[in-house]
Amino acid sequence: MEKIINAVNDIVWSNAFIILCLATGIYFSVITRFLQVRYIKTMVKLLFGSKSSEKGVSSFQAFAIAISGRVGTGNIAGVATAIAMGGPGAVFWMWLIAFLGAASAFIEATLGQIYKQVKDGQYRGGPAYYIEKGLGVKWYAVVFAIATILSTALFLPGVQSNSIAQSVHNAFNVPVAVTGGAVTLLLALIIFGGVKRIGKVAEFVVPFMAAGYILMAVIIIILNINEVPAVFSLIIRSAFNLEATFSGVFGAAIAWGVKRGIYSNEAGQGTAPHAAAAAEVKHPAEQGLVQAFSVYVDTLFVCSATALMILFTGQYNVVNPEGGFIVENLPGIKEGAAYTQAAVSVHFPSFGGSFVAISLLFFAFTTIMAYYYIAETNLSYLDKKGNNRLLVWGLRILILGATFYGSVKTAALAWTMGDIGVGMMAWLNIIAILLLQRPALKALRDYQQQKKSGKQPVFRPEELGIKNADEWA
Repeated sequence: MEKIINAVNDIVWSNAFIILCLATGIYFSVITRFLQVRYIKTMVKLLFGSKSSEKGVSSFQAFAIAISGRVGTGNIAGVATAIAMGGPGAVFWMWLIAFLGAASAFIEATLGQIYKQVKDGQYRGGPAYYIEKGLGVKWYAVVFAIATILSTALFLPGVQSNSIAQSVHNAFNVPVAVTGGAVTLLLALIIFGGVKRIGKVAEFVVPFMAAGYILMAVIIIILNINEVPAVFSLIIRSAFNLEATFSGVFGAAIAWGVKRGIYSNEAGQGTAPHAAAAAEVKHPAEQGLVQAFSVYVDTLFVCSATALMILFTGQYNVVNPEGGFIVENLPGIKEGAAYTQAAVSVHFPSFGGSFVAISLLFFAFTTIMAYYYIAETNLSYLDKKGNNRLLVWGLRILILGATFYGSVKTAALAWTMGDIGVGMMAWLNIIAILLLQRPALKALRDYQQQKKSGKQPVFRPEELGIKNADEWA
């Protein structure tokens, strides 16, 4: 079974996919004139630009739900794995895919808003909705919805719960099954409360967890301030094969940087549009800009914090593709949150490991919450009449089972299954947004023109020639 899973992963994460991700990010960055740079101030302002309603959540709640999906295991264990498999240069490629991916994130989130609809008394949307309503290709939409349910309810929760269980075991020596059971029970209490409860929990927990983790990273950076130029130089040299020590993993640096970058920030993957569609806003481009900013928060802030802590303290290994290690500072450890725990423990030996374990608990748990919301949204899409509650209960049982099972299985298998889930969704979504870019670009131009004329932008799709944007009519 593991051989089959690894073979599927190799197909999904081929060089063609890595090229597609980079090329798509470059294309959307150029065609939007690098909106990810021009609109940074506006992005921050829009975070608090709308209030929730009976049908939708506020901009900040949608941002928090999306961040809870983006900021997870990938930011702690994923960054460590990228360094282990591709050397310090992998960090640069994570930065690059985040910068370029912010433009892709704008396109997909704006499309999610344009083609949202009210179902079950609340806004629903995402790639399945905009593929059917925008492209008019229903079978493709159904394929995406099924792939997303499998990914977010079956493949991906195990990565998060496995990392929680392993880090808690390392820090507190708690059996993984006990941690897995506790996480599963807590998740059940939240997901049975529906999307509004998920939004409220995310709104409270996400800022707290991100601020605490980044604060710890800032403290460690200050303690190593003299090393900053050397570490950045190491990252850049390794990224472009100029550092002899890591020349053997140059190709792996690009591949793992892109892979773990996409896994972490989810730009183009098709997850964030679900949260974006739930927001109550006056113009779709507003939520597009908010979601573009969430990519920055994930990778340029949180992932960079992890990378710098690890590289400052030298608490990492780099695997030699031909066997053994190129660098072995932590004997025998190939990947995972253990690098980050060791890095924090260098400066704070009494609580470093427990701090990372608790951080990972918050990061990964909120990500599983976001996975459930995404899976439920796609189930709602497939269940057109919305009257089959047995399907919702079945979904809840599936994600709870996958969460517990993931906590007790091997980390390598969990990550491989997670990678397949991410890659499968991203393949389908990137092709869709490339085919369906015009409505999002029209929305961007309309937003720009209204702002330039001093108006509060309001979206009127019929004036732009955008069809099937029913909730905006």
